Amino acid sequence: MTLEAAVADAIARYAARNPASARRAERAARVLPGGNTRSILHFDPFPLAFARGEGRYLWSLDGDRYTDFLGEFTAGLYGHSEPRILDAIRSALERGLSYGGHNELEAQLAELLCARFDAMELVRFTNSGTEANLMALALALHHTGRREVLVFKGAYHGGVLAFGSGEPSPVTVPHAWVLGDYDDVEGTRALIRERRLAAILLEPMLGSGGCIEASDAFLAMLREEATAAGTVLVFDEVMTSRLPRRAVVPDLMTVGKYLAGGMSFGAFGGRAELMSHYDPGRPGALFHAGTFNNNVVSLSAGIAGLRDVLTDEALAGLNARGDRLRDALNRASEGLLHVSGSGSLMTIHPGPRAYNASEPPDARRELVKRLVFFELLDRGHWVATRLMLALSLPLTDAQCDEFAGALAAIVARHRALLA
Repeated sequence: MTLEAAVADAIARYAARNPASARRAERAARVLPGGNTRSILHFDPFPLAFARGEGRYLWSLDGDRYTDFLGEFTAGLYGHSEPRILDAIRSALERGLSYGGHNELEAQLAELLCARFDAMELVRFTNSGTEANLMALALALHHTGRREVLVFKGAYHGGVLAFGSGEPSPVTVPHAWVLGDYDDVEGTRALIRERRLAAILLEPMLGSGGCIEASDAFLAMLREEATAAGTVLVFDEVMTSRLPRRAVVPDLMTVGKYLAGGMSFGAFGGRAELMSHYDPGRPGALFHAGTFNNNVVSLSAGIAGLRDVLTDEALAGLNARGDRLRDALNRASEGLLHVSGSGSLMTIHPGPRAYNASEPPDARRELVKRLVFFELLDRGHWVATRLMLALSLPLTDAQCDEFAGALAAIVARHRALLA
């Protein structure tokens, strides 16, 4: 059997198993372009649709149960329907939704965030990680009086801040972008020295770009050169704030995803000298609006999650579980696949190494990814189509062992095609 035939067979089994998802896609396409309002979730022949989630599981419209290893692209850290977070949401609903004024929850969540992240002396809230990155960049440009922003090929900083192809996407906001190679110490050092950069924006580990970690030497160089050049160093930790802290402290950092317990949320924070530009009591303050920046549902869920659920021990245990799973997956892959990442975040790559998302597309690699994705679905495991995993707290070692066993079975079945 050829690789193309194996992929076609896996897709045929998927289509036969999921007629309700197919009908949903057809109906949605009548009112949504491509039946879609979130591009990353689309895949051919039609995307899988879910009816409900509980704990570590999702149930499809066709009634099949899947173990959730995607964790809503890191936003689902607490799993589905964590009781303490649900109680906080119910309590918020009972008190009313839209106040149009301040509430006592804002400072409570801000205190928790500033205590958790050393980089945050002051913090402001947004509705998403995308917004947080946009506001952080606006602050850096204002503070420095410069325009150019260094970002890295393969990076994703939000729906309008995407560089996965190695260039700004057509919908990326038109800042004066400078593109660098991720984790290239000397090449990036030279780039910084020859420019007058307002900001350097990066993830300490590329998330959507392939779960590729930056080296300590790269981060240390960025800190040194940014300080010398008067450039604002911004860490986008919308995905990676759940991982063990790196030694380098940025000037600004952005977060989001899980930090509101699964509700819509983003935040940016950093040195008080910088963040005070957003103090509305100061003359000439920067304007930062947003109807839902302080919505009581997101704030309540976030406080409950950080105060009552996400203990240091729980997070350390989750990241240790992820490290064990990644090791098990690499053993199961027999060198035919490679699993990169850190802690509870990882990506399965075709072949023996990790691929930055900006590397030129390769038809065979894409076919291998599709084969592994549909075979994992067939065995009851939900991951991203790009084979990214983000573990959630309800997952146990037993579920991780099942996943590793599933990947081992896929490798054994298709070893000749993967070689």
